[in-house]
Amino acid sequence: MPEAQPGLLSGIRVLDLTRVLAGPYATMVLGDLGADIIKVEEPGKGDDTRQWGPPFAENGLSAYFISANRNKRSLTLNLRSKPGQDVLRDLVGQSDVLVENFRAGTLARLGFGYEELKKLKPDVIYCTITGFGHTGPFKDRPGYDFITQALGGLMSITGEEDGEPMRVGVAIVDLLAGQNACNAILGALFARERQKTGQRIDISLLDSQLAALSYVASAYLIAGASPKRHGNAHPNIVPYQMFKVSGGFLAFSAGNDLQWSRFCKEIGRKDLVEDERFATNPQRVSNRSELIPILDKLFATKPLEDWLKICEAAAVPAAPINDIAKALKMPQVVARDMIEEEVLPGGQKVRMLASPLKIPTNPVQIRFPPPLLGQHTQEILSELLGYGDDKIKQLKHEAAI
Repeated sequence: MPEAQPGLLSGIRVLDLTRVLAGPYATMVLGDLGADIIKVEEPGKGDDTRQWGPPFAENGLSAYFISANRNKRSLTLNLRSKPGQDVLRDLVGQSDVLVENFRAGTLARLGFGYEELKKLKPDVIYCTITGFGHTGPFKDRPGYDFITQALGGLMSITGEEDGEPMRVGVAIVDLLAGQNACNAILGALFARERQKTGQRIDISLLDSQLAALSYVASAYLIAGASPKRHGNAHPNIVPYQMFKVSGGFLAFSAGNDLQWSRFCKEIGRKDLVEDERFATNPQRVSNRSELIPILDKLFATKPLEDWLKICEAAAVPAAPINDIAKALKMPQVVARDMIEEEVLPGGQKVRMLASPLKIPTNPVQIRFPPPLLGQHTQEILSELLGYGDDKIKQLKHEAAI
């Protein structure tokens, strides 16, 4: 699919040695911005998520794999074979960035640590994504999103107040780590333009999850009390939670005193603002247990649509609790072009989430659909590295590709 114009990262080549979600998500974003992403996969197997289904597309690609692997070309390479390692060295010499998410030290043991690759490409940007980073007592442990959510405290603040700890419904730590890796790589590319040097980037799932605790961690560090679960309520803002209404549920967010005052005026309950227990947010937080039962009874008196109109009139944020199907069909989602239809290898048309990076002056484009395993191996070896047919046949014979 030809580009209408060069992407912001056009001319940048990324060797993507990652699999599952954190790394593939990071490199997909770079690919969306125009970088040439060469996805290096194990022959005969490929990225683990190719098998994470159902559902599967007609050509065998899983929906999970499709979600994080557009704008990439797939090359199969056996990194444990000497010929395969030689190919990787040639690819490093033609690339700007290498991203990998093997367990800490794996690539270094194969001769592809940062110091070794600097000799091949002095300004290479080398990014690793691991569970716990390359330092510390946990550095050799395998890391997964779920385990990190447990270790890093996220599950302790997620779920009902009197219920069990709960993981977030999407692999949020993987996605956060992917975003952090992408941000660091973009910063390194910018610095390279000025300083002409490469960078060593060490991203961990645990670091990413801890950083995302944000104000919750800050509350502990300041007050010394470990935060608790509040269900759908907010620990520092009241009322800011879900309420059961007639025939459904309402997400309601009176984020400041002015919104609270407008809402109370709109429903004819000025007494709630005048009551000193509920006049300001700190007072409402302190008296949460008294205010919420009053609001529970109040919200139960009207249906969802009535409350949405009331909140709109009062300029107070509120929304229905949509399922995924409803969320993806909202007029706002359509207007923002957040769903795109693409043709997979084999001809099937599928819908997929579009990039959230809206850059009107240089729009993000889907140049390549998610690839079949090894789909571009010969293309990359011949066009990028100049390998002839005989050499490629030899590499196949040696099980290097």
